[in-house]
Amino acid sequence: MKKVFAFVAMMGLLTFGVNQTINAQGTEAPATEVAGNDSVAADSTVAAEEVEAADVAVEEEEEAPKGLHKTIKVKFIEGSAGFMSLVAIAMIFGLALCIERIIFLSLSEINSKKLLEDIQAALEKGDVEGAKAICRDTRGPVASICYQGMLRIDEGLDVVERSVVSYGSVQASNLEKNLSWITLFIAMSPSLGFLGTVIGMVQAFDDIQKAGDISPNVVAGGMKVALITTIFGIIVALILQVFYNYILSKVEALNTDMEDSSVSLLDIIMKYNLKFKK
Repeated sequence: MKKVFAFVAMMGLLTFGVNQTINAQGTEAPATEVAGNDSVAADSTVAAEEVEAADVAVEEEEEAPKGLHKTIKVKFIEGSAGFMSLVAIAMIFGLALCIERIIFLSLSEINSKKLLEDIQAALEKGDVEGAKAICRDTRGPVASICYQGMLRIDEGLDVVERSVVSYGSVQASNLEKNLSWITLFIAMSPSLGFLGTVIGMVQAFDDIQKAGDISPNVVAGGMKVALITTIFGIIVALILQVFYNYILSKVEALNTDMEDSSVSLLDIIMKYNLKFKK
């Protein structure tokens, strides 16, 4: 009987132990499952934040304003390479001629009033050679005209006047040198742009014919090329026109200075002739 009770007690303990183990495993499994779900959710959140940050960075880069140099470069590439290159060449040659004329005219400007005062001071002393040396050592068209007059000071006032007028015309022509080429490039730049416009329109109609449909996507390419070439051609013409007008103003100022100096020189020579009875 005792053995039976002992056996029943042992079976009860074993059954209780197995139930406790099963219950413990059932409790741990949901906890592990919840922890795994939490980890996956956290990883998904981090990945979503990273993707969102990357998208924001890309949008900021796209929305960031481009520099003027980059904008011009992009538009130059978008335009027709052939006609855009021709417009750029016209601008380069035109600017080179403008810079050359500006430097030449700037070096031609002198203090003509002081030059005439030095010539008058030398002639009042009867020093004709000194007056010639002053003119010869001074740069510019005004000094050259005065030197030509001094070379014929002994031949009479009429001869001096004719010499001054003739040489003044030569100097005026030198001042206007290469201006015709600048006007050529001013006219060529928008003409090349308009030519690119016409070719872009022809390209747009060719695309329409090939596609068989008049849709904005088909027409946009040729129209864009046409408008970009026109814009660049007009911009180049405007830039060259500004420089051209500035050069013309300097040429007119020098021509006026040469005329005034020529009249003053004749007066100085007349006083010299009266004083020394030439």
